[in-house]
Amino acid sequence: MTSPTARPLPASLVSAHAERARSFNSAAAVYAAARPSYPPALFDAVEELTGRPLTGARVVDVGAGTGISTTRLRARGARVVAVEPGDGMAAEFRRALPDAALVRGDGNRLPLASATADLITYAQSWHWTDPAHAHPEAMRVLRPGGALALWWNTDAQDVPWIAEQADRVRRHFGDDRANKSGGGTRTLDADKLFAGAPFPPAPERIARRVIRWSRRVPLDTHLANIASHSLFIVHGEESTRAFLTQERSHLQEVFPDGLVEEVYDVLLLVVTAR
Repeated sequence: MTSPTARPLPASLVSAHAERARSFNSAAAVYAAARPSYPPALFDAVEELTGRPLTGARVVDVGAGTGISTTRLRARGARVVAVEPGDGMAAEFRRALPDAALVRGDGNRLPLASATADLITYAQSWHWTDPAHAHPEAMRVLRPGGALALWWNTDAQDVPWIAEQADRVRRHFGDDRANKSGGGTRTLDADKLFAGAPFPPAPERIARRVIRWSRRVPLDTHLANIASHSLFIVHGEESTRAFLTQERSHLQEVFPDGLVEEVYDVLLLVVTAR
């Protein structure tokens, strides 16, 4: 199979993307405190789609951030090596998981030996990589028969209050494409996820799953969750504060008890290595 032809992005978009990727380091503590975790059903699906248990598996968690996914993988018995490029995020990771293995690096050049991992995971992080480098690197580090798993918590847009909030985000930034997600709308379209890769995965090696789940959190936690997204971080405190002040009023009407039910669809894609 040949790789899809990918047009180079304009330099301005590349620079903006890199700025958003780095922005999390300044908000790492808020990220750790307010971002959602992942449901047990996600890890059940990973085991089902990879055909092996997480217990005892050698897992590389790339773009591990503050350790949210690493924590869940270790709880399932996986032997995890986390990879994280950012200073702020790595510092929060070490505070949360002082005994966990953490190496500094990113998915475009994994600081790991070849054929050493049973599973490589990207939780909320694949969109910050360049698939032209990240996919070959994952395949290099995976053992034969290993798997690459990409997943994202995405807002359930069929829930009315969530759709209305997304509209308010777009209006606030004056951009119909504006959303909290750093890489745009999440997708399970392999042509987009692996665009530019020299040898994109064959369709028969790709499996997909969508897992819905929810959590109930105090309104302040929900607002902090919003503030931890790169779109808000890079636009500065004044812009974020203005949005959150108005958003608090909207949500107090929807959730008068002060508890917000965040509803997510986890998009999961698993690629089996040869």
